[in-house]
Amino acid sequence: MLERLFRLKENGTNVKTEMVAGLTTFMTMAYILAVNPSILGAAGMDMTAVLLATCFASFIGTVCMALMANLPFALSAGMGLNAFFAYTVVLGFGYSWQVALLAVFLEGLIFLALSLSGIREAIFNAIPYQLKQAVSVGIGIFIAFIGLQNSGLCVDNPATLVGLINFTDSFSTRGICAVLTLVGTFITGVLYIRGLKGSILIGIIGTWLLGIVCQFAGIYVPDPSKGFYSLLPSLGFTDFSKLGLTFGQCFNFDMTGVDIFNFVVIIFAFLFVDLFDTLGTLIGVSAKAKMLDEQGRLPQIRPALLADSIATTAGAVLGTSTTTTFVESSAGVAAGGRTGLTAMTTAFLFLISTLFAPIFTAVPAFATAPALIIVGFLMFSNVAQLKMTEENFYSAIPAYICIIAMPLFYSISEGISFGVISYVLISLLCGKRKELNIILYILTVLFILKYLFL
Repeated sequence: MLERLFRLKENGTNVKTEMVAGLTTFMTMAYILAVNPSILGAAGMDMTAVLLATCFASFIGTVCMALMANLPFALSAGMGLNAFFAYTVVLGFGYSWQVALLAVFLEGLIFLALSLSGIREAIFNAIPYQLKQAVSVGIGIFIAFIGLQNSGLCVDNPATLVGLINFTDSFSTRGICAVLTLVGTFITGVLYIRGLKGSILIGIIGTWLLGIVCQFAGIYVPDPSKGFYSLLPSLGFTDFSKLGLTFGQCFNFDMTGVDIFNFVVIIFAFLFVDLFDTLGTLIGVSAKAKMLDEQGRLPQIRPALLADSIATTAGAVLGTSTTTTFVESSAGVAAGGRTGLTAMTTAFLFLISTLFAPIFTAVPAFATAPALIIVGFLMFSNVAQLKMTEENFYSAIPAYICIIAMPLFYSISEGISFGVISYVLISLLCGKRKELNIILYILTVLFILKYLFL
């Protein structure tokens, strides 16, 4: 049955590899089960309800990806989009979270229409191959940067924006977590080089176990007041009745005091970020997995985009912010995942996590950080595919801009925006008009308008 559904042999994989890859993807995404309720909780939403909504939306979207597109990509509430939801729309503009959910729901419907019409697919195919490879490289640096931040190795610095942690300051909490990240990255890297199956997953679990040992030895001392909790998983069950606090609330809104123009702007802000975050993730992860054809196209792109649209719409109804394809799917791809069975495995783990959420959310950030750093390297290796000769500088420079924009502006979509704008302008000024198509012109105009008005 699995062979018939997912064509394992055709894709050069097997059940064991796919399931390990799915578990690896889930382990690198599990932080969202703790982070998303915390962020949306700041908007006044019940945290348990948000946790359940996140799990169910992730399950629905990832199952759709598995069955409709047969791709190893998982979906969940998008980071950045959830912060925009809570801190800008609700706390900044003063709108209720029900109105914010309505905006997400309408965005999902627009996405669905764009996906069915083929517009999103056309945008994907219009992006030059050189830029697609650059997106993969940029995402690699971006997720490595996320790993460095999550672990506490990379910290705020008022003089240089970012800097290295002072290991001797609060060593029993921040310091030891940073050290464990370094140790875990070393272990994961060695295991991967030696070709051990499931090396990334083993690295996550091994780093977590080392942390538990440090806690028993008194080297790591939990301090909940500063956000450092016990590393031991706690057994517990979730109150499912809480879901009723957010389910269907996108239809229970009060538009009193809501400026219609601002509301439309909010919808399109969600739309722009989600559209190009999703496209960027699909491009980057697909390029790394060698799923793109000779023209740089992903054969299953339309059903993948449909799955993403369905997930966003369902997530809004359930009670969570925009659900999108996760860049952490690259961890599963790096572990050998090539079909929808990887996604299906991740989906069922999200479903199971509704029962034992405290266990899954106990995976500390310093344990998943090494996986993100190593996977970032694997995606960064695509830089070798970029043609950096003088005759290709017209496309190489935009690729470079795309790569550095993603981590520095902390956004996949901004990287694509700057990459496309610079590609079109440089091509025009360097006599390479034949390399352009109408969609690239349209995207350039839209991106510029976005920066002017959104």
